[in-house]
Amino acid sequence: MSITATAKPLHSGDIDFLKNLVGDKYVFTDEASLIQYSHDETEHLSYLPNVVVKPGTTEEIAAIMKYCNAHIIPVTPRGGGTGLSGGALPHLGGVLLSTERLNKIIEIDERNLQVITEPGVITEILQEAVKEKGLFYPPDPSSKGSCFIGGNIAENSGGPKAVKYGVVKDYVLNLQLVLPTGEIIWTGANVLKNSTGYNLTQLVVGSEGTLGIVTKIVLKLIPLPKYDLLMLVPFANLEKASEAVSSIFRAGFVPSALELVEIDALKIVSTMVDSHAVPVNDAIAAHLIIEVDGNNQEVLMNEMEAISELLMQYDAGEIFFADDAQQKAELWKLRRRAAEAVKSNGYTIEEDTVVPRAELPKLIKAVKQLGAEHGFHAVCYGHAGDGNLHIRINHPTIKNSYGNEEMTTILRKLFEIVHGLGGIISGEHGIGLIQKSYMDIVFDAVSLNIMRNIKKAFDPNNILNPGKIFDLN
Repeated sequence: MSITATAKPLHSGDIDFLKNLVGDKYVFTDEASLIQYSHDETEHLSYLPNVVVKPGTTEEIAAIMKYCNAHIIPVTPRGGGTGLSGGALPHLGGVLLSTERLNKIIEIDERNLQVITEPGVITEILQEAVKEKGLFYPPDPSSKGSCFIGGNIAENSGGPKAVKYGVVKDYVLNLQLVLPTGEIIWTGANVLKNSTGYNLTQLVVGSEGTLGIVTKIVLKLIPLPKYDLLMLVPFANLEKASEAVSSIFRAGFVPSALELVEIDALKIVSTMVDSHAVPVNDAIAAHLIIEVDGNNQEVLMNEMEAISELLMQYDAGEIFFADDAQQKAELWKLRRRAAEAVKSNGYTIEEDTVVPRAELPKLIKAVKQLGAEHGFHAVCYGHAGDGNLHIRINHPTIKNSYGNEEMTTILRKLFEIVHGLGGIISGEHGIGLIQKSYMDIVFDAVSLNIMRNIKKAFDPNNILNPGKIFDLN
């Protein structure tokens, strides 16, 4: 029978072991450091670890895991701290293991269109490094300027370009992984096809740091498109805007990005960044941001014209075309800062639902109805092109959904609606700590038991990120 890690104080010998292993300056027990690493971007939740440790090598991480497994000490891995589901919250105390020192891009292989990187590299830095060589790593979460590649692996991140290019799982070829018991393995091979045994690589992608700690990553790259065009399309009706999304794909177009942003969110973010790039008035309910990319500019211009004509059928307003790189950057800045802006204005509870894109109008209507019934205001934005809607909730008295009975009831209603539309409760933020009580809505008992058994196979003593995704007991 396995033993399960629980919250308990660490001994001085535990701290001494960590200091002797990685060096005094990379082990922290002072209050300021513990507070700094006690939270991520999830609601207003905070849990103090007993110690923060910053190893610098795979071997150091392996030694930490072997020690913690032997002493049944919970370990919470952490990347850039930008998570939104509580995956990096050390809610049982123990060791907070930061990967920030593993921050090297090891090799950009131009011949094979691959990059080998450590997990602590910031996503945007990796993108810029391969871009200099004419290569492209498409996954681009809104936090790409601060999130780590390792965290993207843990959450199977997406971003605006996922609609055309896919998400992180579509680019991961191989992973070096430290198991909770301290062994070091490679999950696959640096090849484009692999039908050799179980696909451990894809099992680890999206596992939210519960199966192992990734220490090296091999990613597939593609050639960088030469051109991209961007337009902003206003709508007086939110449901019309969401209906238009499906029509674009039915007409045969595949944009490189297709984002929906409700006007209330744009009002808030425009004020926050002091921008007038987007027309904001009470006659507009929402905007679509539509991007196309490729290597033939004339073809792209024809696509944009055709999409523009199509959108007129859905009562679109005057369309704004971004003329240069500066205007494009301004529009994307507004979109990427939306989550930060609305959270600072009281929209602290965020859901990350996904439905078939044709069902978006029904989902948005249901969100508004729930708000009216339960006395909260919600704004919607997100990756409409792949049906991924971020729902931000501002409740007058409830600021954290986790542990709140009233909000749990509301969210269960929301997720049952999502499931009824053929959807899922998280597209790219993960389940982590705050969504695990809703897993029974989308998975039956047999499926959940299989997942628990996979966790036990990797982590028999349940020390690595315990209590995330589901409880074992």
